[in-house]
Amino acid sequence: MMSAGVHFRKMNGLGNDFVVLDLRNRALPLGEATVRAIADRETGIGCDQFITIEKPRHGGDAFMGIRNQDGGIVESCGNAARCIGELMLEETGKDAVVIETLAGPTVATRAPGGLITVDMGEPRLKWNEIPLSEEFRDTRAIELEVGPLGAPIMHSPAVVNMGNPHAIFFVKDVDAIDLGRIGPMLEHHPLFPERANISVAQVLTPNHIKLKVWERGAGLTKACGTAACATAVAAVRKRLTDRMMTISLPGGDLLLEWREANNHVYMTGPTELDFEGELPPRLLSGAMA
Repeated sequence: MMSAGVHFRKMNGLGNDFVVLDLRNRALPLGEATVRAIADRETGIGCDQFITIEKPRHGGDAFMGIRNQDGGIVESCGNAARCIGELMLEETGKDAVVIETLAGPTVATRAPGGLITVDMGEPRLKWNEIPLSEEFRDTRAIELEVGPLGAPIMHSPAVVNMGNPHAIFFVKDVDAIDLGRIGPMLEHHPLFPERANISVAQVLTPNHIKLKVWERGAGLTKACGTAACATAVAAVRKRLTDRMMTISLPGGDLLLEWREANNHVYMTGPTELDFEGELPPRLLSGAMA
């Protein structure tokens, strides 16, 4: 069992919540069991994703490690990038900070109203970049149906990689879809060798989308930043919206822009520090006390 004294922060972006450990000056062996123990909402601290701040690897301001509730490693997380961006902007006093992730660097800057903007980079749109297990030349709508043959509940999702794989179904009414039931089946569909985040999106106006997300390894969440980015890209590619839009998730609104000048996706939204404290040693042992 490890010694006490491991400080943590509990943060959230639109209710998508994180336990954050700063490991730049200490090393902890964090196996999947330990992450699951910390992420457990009944016996641990509770979170959608477990985040580590680590020393930069490629000249940035910090490296952000990301794990889902199930302990699995994730390449990218937009809401967490805003939270860590806020911490690093405050710590460094810089106008812009570079948050390194497994999916590549994310630049965070301050926006009006106390919000944080993150440059999520370029979307990956080819079938083998998503990745899919078979070739689809047009990833704006792939062959995938849910429901009875000939009368599917939803079909033909767009697929986008924003550091992690996303499938987005555009529907008439997101509230009519039982994503808690359908999400896990689609997350593990054979088409998605690395599993996928599953979203249902309802276009309200050319500048406004309503979105719900089933996150791989985390389930239904109040908000998913990379899903919002992927949805914005998919909507523009399908000529359903303009390049700037508000995306409304159960936890609140994000502002999205897929900028034509550089092909990057920019996401703006709030961050919150909920509380901080010391991790109980029983959680660091991976024990579910």
